[in-house]
Amino acid sequence: MNSIVAAQRELAPGTATGGFERTLADRVTAELHRMILRGEFHAGEALRIQELAARFDTSSMPVREALRRLAALGLVDLVPHRGARVMELSRADLEDTFRTRLALEPLVTGEAAAKFDEEQYARAEEALERHERLRLAGDVEGARIAHTEFHFTIYRASASRWLLLAIEPVWQNTERYRFAAPSGASAERSHREHTEILQACHEHDVERAVEATRQHLQGAMDRMLDVLPPAGTTENERM
Repeated sequence: MNSIVAAQRELAPGTATGGFERTLADRVTAELHRMILRGEFHAGEALRIQELAARFDTSSMPVREALRRLAALGLVDLVPHRGARVMELSRADLEDTFRTRLALEPLVTGEAAAKFDEEQYARAEEALERHERLRLAGDVEGARIAHTEFHFTIYRASASRWLLLAIEPVWQNTERYRFAAPSGASAERSHREHTEILQACHEHDVERAVEATRQHLQGAMDRMLDVLPPAGTTENERM
């Protein structure tokens, strides 16, 4: 399987598989992924293999494989002899995650802008329009998938296999914070930032694309930090 296609599939496991058939482990991974992002499994919560196998009506093997895949994405912590847990959320982790994204994503966007073609522009524009439409309709999961497709349509235009693979785990980790600390009031600003990134790529303006991506990521981090509970807040205090 082409590595870029594999990365795209992992980034949006709820989407169509592009012609290859999904295994049982794929389906368990997709469902666990969705549940973790939506907070149906809380940060720090134990993920017990036998309970999950019963929940998904499967054997333990697909569950073990799903947990391994999600651990590779940074969403699950696998502790030898102690089992699996959902990774904890923290302000320090969020800042560390965005520091990594700020190092990688402006770079890959700049490379994409230099090579961006009309077909890539059309696909990214369609994904952005779909994201806005689904967001306004209240379809959180559909909007999340469209948002991922928008950014990674641009990133794949860079033709950099390793940058895409490096971005994937930090992107996935950010998705957890996006659900845990929603910032609906800033959605219009975010849409303007997305549009600026896309137009800069379309015009092959590398410096503008890099700076627009940097500002978008910095703004997203600041918005999430503004609504994330302070350090030391317990789960009960958040409710």
